[in-house]
Amino acid sequence: MNAARTLRERSEAEASRLPPLLARAEHLAGTVLLGDHGRRRSGLGDDFWQYRPAQIGDSRRMIDHRRSARGDQQYVREREWQIAQSIMLWVDQGASMRFASDKSLPTKADRARLLGLATAILLVRGGERVGLTGTTLPPRRGNAQIIRLAQALSEDTEADYAPPEHRAMIPHARAVFISDFLGPLDEVELALTKAADRGVRGVLLQVLDPGEENFPYRGRTIFESVGGTVRHETLKAGDLRERYLARLARRKDDLTRLCRVTGWQLGLNHTGDSAQAALLWLYRALDGGAR
Repeated sequence: MNAARTLRERSEAEASRLPPLLARAEHLAGTVLLGDHGRRRSGLGDDFWQYRPAQIGDSRRMIDHRRSARGDQQYVREREWQIAQSIMLWVDQGASMRFASDKSLPTKADRARLLGLATAILLVRGGERVGLTGTTLPPRRGNAQIIRLAQALSEDTEADYAPPEHRAMIPHARAVFISDFLGPLDEVELALTKAADRGVRGVLLQVLDPGEENFPYRGRTIFESVGGTVRHETLKAGDLRERYLARLARRKDDLTRLCRVTGWQLGLNHTGDSAQAALLWLYRALDGGAR
């Protein structure tokens, strides 16, 4: 009895330390009803996959006599082979991601972490191995890995912009990079180039605040980076709008070009839009790109 109470207390204490992010990501993943992961091919396995007409070379024991008895054609019962694949995740934890233009909106960091962890949950449930880029958390399966990811993604860095991690890229794996991608582009280019050289394909998801897209600022405005390293005051913020929007458009064009050259896919999510729609796009982009 005492042992059971001690075990329960330890479990409750451990659960209380889990970041709230995990519960929210579990809920979001649960709203996306996608069925099987889609990487199904015939081979060795326990689950039924399909019937196909018998071919020359098939042994007699492969024939499914019950299905074949329905007509003149003989059929083979094929089983499923789930190919577990490694997916590496990078979520920008730089200070620039902690921006929200309105109190009613989540920060970019909050949205990026939520989508990253929810994607990992769906992939792990599909039998995949998921981890972080770099060497701190290699891809693994299981619920314990989800907890490790939740803990790692709940941390912040002090720098305004956190460059994508490109060490220890697993050859022919898949990757997901989630960021505002407003920092130095050369680091992103280096990471995707190294990934492409190793046969790694993946998805860039750019997360932006609505205020960053439409630049609604007018009159006297003080612009300051979240990390406090950059500060600019102007009396005519509206005069900056056209130049700002042009630079943002160039950055999106650069990201599009980079993804086209390296074989990656580019998506965009605004923090004022649905997280569920973004998760569905991420999951399908990964699945479709793997075939």
